[in-house]
Amino acid sequence: MRFSRLPILVLTSVLGGVAAAEPARLPAGFVFLRDVDPSIRQDIRYASSNNFVGHALPGYDGAECVVQRGAAEALREVQRDLAPRGLSLKVYDCYRPERAVQAMAAWANDGKSSDAAKRFFPQLDKSRLFGLGYIAARSMHSLGIAVDLTLVELAGQPQAPFDPNARYGACNGPAAARAPDDSVDMGTGFDCFDLKAHTASPAITAEQRRSRNMLLDAMSRRGFANYAREWWHFTYGSGGGSAFDFPIPARTRPAK
Repeated sequence: MRFSRLPILVLTSVLGGVAAAEPARLPAGFVFLRDVDPSIRQDIRYASSNNFVGHALPGYDGAECVVQRGAAEALREVQRDLAPRGLSLKVYDCYRPERAVQAMAAWANDGKSSDAAKRFFPQLDKSRLFGLGYIAARSMHSLGIAVDLTLVELAGQPQAPFDPNARYGACNGPAAARAPDDSVDMGTGFDCFDLKAHTASPAITAEQRRSRNMLLDAMSRRGFANYAREWWHFTYGSGGGSAFDFPIPARTRPAK
């Protein structure tokens, strides 16, 4: 089989007339990042409408970062390195079900246009995103070893809520005009399909360059490699094997 399709079960038992939910189970080797390091912030965009497709992608049943244990433990080390600087990681995406990868590819090739999505690729035609490498038919995310993330200041202001009816500015424009994000300004927003989002782009300010280098250095020190077209994308290890397609469950806790 091309993909591993393992069931995600949320079991309930009735004790004294009170239902108690067990934590959702994951395939062997996968963990909830929150269980390894709850201090790492999470803003899982593909479980919401705040993404280039405009709605939650299939397989994102829960807004949780799920990842291979080795990658999760490495992220915990990055977080510890950043804490003395008053910074935290914030993840946008981790493990991505294969069905979501396929949905992205279908969206890129459906020939439809959307003004709401245009903020993610202001300089390009949607039909070119696949050929230019911004959207792929196979993703390291589906192996559980890739993460999309950024930096946030620990003492920063809380992120404003996303309004799906608002008309936000282009992802490559000023931070104040983009969709709400409490992250350090890296020169573009997340999932910005634009030359300015390339990690080594010369079209950003000196301060934005310092911020990108800080993220790059922190991640590479703990074994992550960056994807040159996306300053936010990092992979832990070389990967290999078949993609996974189990849905991301909502992380449940035992009832009290």
